[in-house]
Amino acid sequence: MSHISFIGLGNMGLPMAINLAKAGHNVTGFDLSDAALAEFAKYGTAAVSIPDAVCSAEIVVTMLPAGKHVRAVMAEVIATAPAGALLIDSSTIDVASARDVALYADRAGFAMLDAPVSGGVGGAAAGTLTFMVGGPDAAFAQAQPILAAMGKTIVHCGEAGAGQAAKICNNMILGISMIAVSEAFALADKLGLDHQKLFDVASKSSGQCWSLTSYCPAPGPVPTSPANRDWQPGFAVALMLKDLALSQEAATASGADTKLGAAATAFYEALVEQGHGGRDFSYAYRALSEAK
Repeated sequence: MSHISFIGLGNMGLPMAINLAKAGHNVTGFDLSDAALAEFAKYGTAAVSIPDAVCSAEIVVTMLPAGKHVRAVMAEVIATAPAGALLIDSSTIDVASARDVALYADRAGFAMLDAPVSGGVGGAAAGTLTFMVGGPDAAFAQAQPILAAMGKTIVHCGEAGAGQAAKICNNMILGISMIAVSEAFALADKLGLDHQKLFDVASKSSGQCWSLTSYCPAPGPVPTSPANRDWQPGFAVALMLKDLALSQEAATASGADTKLGAAATAFYEALVEQGHGGRDFSYAYRALSEAK
């Protein structure tokens, strides 16, 4: 078993770190939240600082809010971790930051992977996350058993930054498709069409997609969807906006034409401005169905 340091014990990071500990690894965790550290201490070792967390780590996993946090934390990790430790960042950040930090790590003698996830808090708790991984082949091979303790699907997407690229492209699809499904159900309401009847047709025909069959935004057809618990997250509107904003940043930098991605970004930005940032992103249906 490996000695793993896990930095960032938030809604996603805490259950991921716990799953590593349950898999038998020696896990030391660190977070700025005392409450998160206290909860993690039931399963592993709570550190008092980043240097304390990584001083004897073979593998360092980070799950942080944004690129600026990854840059700052990785600078401290690289300064204090043992030579040759494998660095895995599972945060969702901009591609440029992922590539810059990987280059910095490589120059300091550390192999690094960007390994953002899909699957939400439920997937983190269940250990069924999808990992989209960018970085060297040898580092990916070393990381696979570690990632397998936290996820079910692990895809090596390419070189440094490729994991982040896959994540933002995937979530741009998700954000756009959720709005499309929500618009369809809002239209069905206006036309007097029952939710279940539309679901029965669309889920078996050309309208079928994950946003419909697994996460239906309208109450009724999918009992486990957030729509049936007053759109409590799940995956919050604010987090969807973060990922869509990253997609648009990447589109601008690369010269890609993503008109629907831009429209979806503006839609979720409006929901946040209206005070719905903490709702599940499938709240799109309710916002559209209540629009005058």
